[in-house]
Amino acid sequence: MLQVPFIRENKDLVIERLAKRNLDATQMVNDVISFDEDRRRIQTELDNTLAESNSLSKEIGNLFKSGEAQKANLLKEKATQLRETSKELAETLNNKSDALKELLYKIPNVPNEIVPSGNSDEDNQEVFKEGDIPVLYEGALPHWELAKKYDIIDFELGNKITGAGFPVFKGKGARLQRALIAYFLDKNTAAGYTEYQLPHLVNEASGFGTGQLPDKEGQMYHVTEDNLYLIPTAEVPGTNIFRDVVLNERELPIGITGYTPCFRREAGSYGAHVRGLNRLHQFDKVEILRVEHPSKSYEALDGMVNHVKTILQELKLPYRILRLCGGDLGFTSALTYDFEVFSTAQDRWLEISSVSNFETFQANRLKLRFKNSDGKNELAHTLNGSSLALPRVLAGILENYQTKDGIVIPEVLQAYTGFSIID
Repeated sequence: MLQVPFIRENKDLVIERLAKRNLDATQMVNDVISFDEDRRRIQTELDNTLAESNSLSKEIGNLFKSGEAQKANLLKEKATQLRETSKELAETLNNKSDALKELLYKIPNVPNEIVPSGNSDEDNQEVFKEGDIPVLYEGALPHWELAKKYDIIDFELGNKITGAGFPVFKGKGARLQRALIAYFLDKNTAAGYTEYQLPHLVNEASGFGTGQLPDKEGQMYHVTEDNLYLIPTAEVPGTNIFRDVVLNERELPIGITGYTPCFRREAGSYGAHVRGLNRLHQFDKVEILRVEHPSKSYEALDGMVNHVKTILQELKLPYRILRLCGGDLGFTSALTYDFEVFSTAQDRWLEISSVSNFETFQANRLKLRFKNSDGKNELAHTLNGSSLALPRVLAGILENYQTKDGIVIPEVLQAYTGFSIID
């Protein structure tokens, strides 16, 4: 959530930057400033009324003490009117503050200045590419056919048990899945991230804290009786560890990692681009999160990008990095880099990671602050990234490492799987 003083002091910049999202925020920005002016005016009026009421109460008390009961009783009527006025002002102030907060919840984060303008993923900027695309044997198969051939992922069984988008991994497929999770966590903890095991359901306050609510409630599975939500990513419970927390500056930076299943209702469309593991309602992901000093968060973002690079280099998968344009940028993000792995059998790029800096947007919602060197509370910056999302990484491995004799396991994973080929 944007801070009101920031909007007030940078009105033109906010409107200009939000235009990169193809959003004309002029009216919303003007409304925020107007609501804030009303709120501050009402607050001043309330403060003055309360001060007058307190002063009058003291005066009434002194009059009674001095035996001037008649004068005191005359003033009591005025005191009653002031109390009624203050009650009405307090109610008006609460309504105005709630309206302002609801409006702020609807305004997305301001994109960083280097975010390119654009309408969709077609306007994203490729900033890096690495790895050789393998030449596969004639008759190479997409991963959903490989999964059936080697009996390692059963999409039909998942559909029987639950529905489309809930595959069943079995045998060497399940072991490869477990190997990837362990490998990702080991890489992250070796890089200094502290591992957490996190809840898979969160309350409404957690959803609002990281920006999934009210923006993405339609994409989240909602346990209505308990008003809990299945997590769409470990970012939600992980970042909410720090909700309503005031850190000491010396505690920064903080880095955590965690594995969770993730749940997303988003329906998606039909066709080969969403077949198999390309888009699921339940999938596994290992996440990295950081809480940073504002002056160091973009340096940290670069470090997170480089960290994900090393994982893909060790897996020896061809990949590229995209800087997302304004039209493809997530609601809470100021700057996002997407990683995509090339699926040779599908002849297309598959997104496998997003690494983002949210600056103070989430911290303002979370009330996540740190005490700076001047002893004042200051909003921290939050960042997160997939390290990595498993379905499309697994799809990339199955397709790019397939041979006529079977699917070779990347060398770095063989110590985790206990086997070197799926045949």
